[in-house]
Amino acid sequence: FAGFFLPGDSLLFVAGIYSSELAREIFDTHNDFLNLLLLTTLVVLAGIAGNLVGYWFGARSGPYLFKREDTFFYKKKHLFAAKSFYDKYGGSAIVFARFLPVIRTFAPIVAGIVGMERKKFAFFNVVGCVAWAVSMLFAGHYLYMFFLKRFNFDIKEHLEAIVIVIILITTAPVIWKFATHGKKKEKEGSGSTNA
Repeated sequence: FAGFFLPGDSLLFVAGIYSSELAREIFDTHNDFLNLLLLTTLVVLAGIAGNLVGYWFGARSGPYLFKREDTFFYKKKHLFAAKSFYDKYGGSAIVFARFLPVIRTFAPIVAGIVGMERKKFAFFNVVGCVAWAVSMLFAGHYLYMFFLKRFNFDIKEHLEAIVIVIILITTAPVIWKFATHGKKKEKEGSGSTNA
């Protein structure tokens, strides 16, 4: 939970930009592609393990939550709605959550809480993590090389702007969903008072 607010996509993109330097510190193979591949493999393994821990935590706490009585902050109906959602879209939710900040932290936990099938979760966890790590690290590495060779433009000198753009792009769908959901609730509320 501790790192849910960290911009994982931009961190991986920057790690791709600095993959050669990172490899020299840890496991330099003297081959750019192999260094990037090894870094990607480490990130994939760590991401898979992290989601498995989240799933395990959710699976352990799930039975308690299903038995718990409703409180001001906790409504069991939301748990059943999440279960219904994961039964229908669980695989794609696990994959796409990788690309959405904050949600990527809680998606495996919720999958465990609602009892998503373990094999199904494991498969989509691997698919999502590979897609996320490869796309972010390779994009960082090869865009850096492309701009440097083609335009003699070093994007390392503009990392702040790049990180901000990546954060905006990856958080835009979440912000959009919350904004449109809030407007939908307002319309429903005003419609019920007019009736």
